[in-house]
Amino acid sequence: MRKLISTGSPFEKTAGYSRAVVQGDWCFVSGTTGYDYASMTMPETVEAQTRNCLATIASALRDGGFDMEDVVRAHYYITDQAFVDVVFPILGEAFGEIRPAATMIVCQLNRPEMKIEIEVTALRRTVRGGPMP
Repeated sequence: MRKLISTGSPFEKTAGYSRAVVQGDWCFVSGTTGYDYASMTMPETVEAQTRNCLATIASALRDGGFDMEDVVRAHYYITDQAFVDVVFPILGEAFGEIRPAATMIVCQLNRPEMKIEIEVTALRRTVRGGPMP
């Protein structure tokens, strides 16, 4: 069964994508930038943007019946190599015990105010009747 998750971002409708797609025991979360979707504002700092990304991702995962602990793969896109040491501790707070396979890439993003974008894939850790072997 396929389930589409939306944050209500106007970008989702304009660009024709979902924040996340649940297919069976998998959840694929789209690249998520640091917008506060309630106010459609972007914080100036990469730290605040990173925290917003993670909060949006956690919410999308919950809406799909997943937890952050289900994340098995993460892609991080940052716009400046200097951000690596700034965001690592924040990412470590979120994923330190989970330790998904991860890649960080320095690149340009779609808008100049965007400093980080995070994309994750999650695999449900439990099946009916108990934990996965």
